Amino acid sequence: MRTHEIRAVHDRESITVYQAYRPGIAVPALEAGRFVPPFSRIRMTWIKPSFLWLMARSNWARKPGQEMILAVRITRAGWEEALRQAVPTHPDRRVFRDSDEWRARFARALVHVQWDPERTLRGAKLEARSLQVGISRHIVDRYVDDWTISIEDRTPLVRKIHRLLQDGDTAKANSLLPKERPYPLPPEIADRIGADRVP
Repeated sequence: MRTHEIRAVHDRESITVYQAYRPGIAVPALEAGRFVPPFSRIRMTWIKPSFLWLMARSNWARKPGQEMILAVRITRAGWEEALRQAVPTHPDRRVFRDSDEWRARFARALVHVQWDPERTLRGAKLEARSLQVGISRHIVDRYVDDWTISIEDRTPLVRKIHRLLQDGDTAKANSLLPKERPYPLPPEIADRIGADRVP
């Protein structure tokens, strides 16, 4: 069983990742079609390909500062460029010889990756892992200016699915989830971030 794989909405050219923001950041980004101030280019920004992981994290867009859910479609080339520069946030023995090697590489990392438990529709933790990718201020310009293709508001969908869950209509809620599937990473990237190889 593969537990460390990226599951995402993707096509030949792009992959969709999710971010949660307050309206003050999300609305200008939606209007401009890209991230604009007050979005900060001087801090790390975290992107997540798992919709349900972000639903658990944002409590279905009800946490303060996470009231809007954005689907950011970025190029596959940009996504893989980020992962080629990534270092896991923990000294995974499948990736590093020892903690000293990890510390040395992590100190220089432009991109951080973290594997967290994937979630069910109702927020329960699974054995499978979900990837978060932290893009540092040193390359966030690439994310904003070069990799982003489009930004869409998924908040209405989030509210609809959550309402169905509250009403007990799990089947209908499940049918509205984004259709995520394994993303086939080049082997050298999979090995770098501790991902299982997907055929």
